[in-house]
Amino acid sequence: MSEKVAFGDVLGVSIAGADLESAVDAVIVAAKNRQPLGVSALAVHGLMEAVKDSDFHYRLNELDLVLPDGQPVRWALRWLSGVQIPDRVPGPDLMFEVCQAAAREGLGIFLFGSTDDTLLRLKSGLRRKVPGLRIDGIQASRFRTTTDKEREADRKIILTSGASIVFVGLGCPRQEIWTYENHHDLSMPVLAVGAAFDYHAGLLKRSPRWMGRAGLEWVYRLMQEPRRLAGRYFRLNPAFMISVVLEKLGIRSFSHDRSRLPRPLNPG
Repeated sequence: MSEKVAFGDVLGVSIAGADLESAVDAVIVAAKNRQPLGVSALAVHGLMEAVKDSDFHYRLNELDLVLPDGQPVRWALRWLSGVQIPDRVPGPDLMFEVCQAAAREGLGIFLFGSTDDTLLRLKSGLRRKVPGLRIDGIQASRFRTTTDKEREADRKIILTSGASIVFVGLGCPRQEIWTYENHHDLSMPVLAVGAAFDYHAGLLKRSPRWMGRAGLEWVYRLMQEPRRLAGRYFRLNPAFMISVVLEKLGIRSFSHDRSRLPRPLNPG
């Protein structure tokens, strides 16, 4: 994958210039070969978390594929690094296309995170949208830090389920941390896809395609969840634009010390 896809830095995070098709291909190849592959569909929120948290920055750069979920990330990738891709790679689209490919190849999936109710809705939604999809297991979030014993138990459940691909929906940054801490031990693709769980469970509606192409999907999401997202968007979006300009002008560097391993957090 790394030989075919260009990578570029955005605020010190290595972003893959991969389109949706090549990202799906990489996941399926890794799943067939039982190879670890840490993947995140990352938006502005995730990048700004990395700016303020050096440990999270380290974890993101240890993943294999950090994909530009939002148009602002894709535009920044092109402006800062000259890496161009035809379109962004939204988490819901990535999840859907990987599920379709998994169904064709007879590969099972595991759903980790969110609530029991959401997971049941998600299972039903995916089976309706993707006939023949094998869902080998589900595990809801505990919404707290897990113990080492619980973490090992979760990994054992996934490994013995027969699944070849894990989708993680814990919300950013917890899902990326979980992916970083588990994908090598699981020896399979682990995809942090965030709100994709809610979309495919029918709890959220996708924005019209023109809004996504114009970089305005955040406006549509804000209209659906104003109380939860208003503070995040109005604080982080301007900060992201300013940070990108500062990096482009060489006024500020966003690299962090990568010699120190972050301490395990065990989100779950």
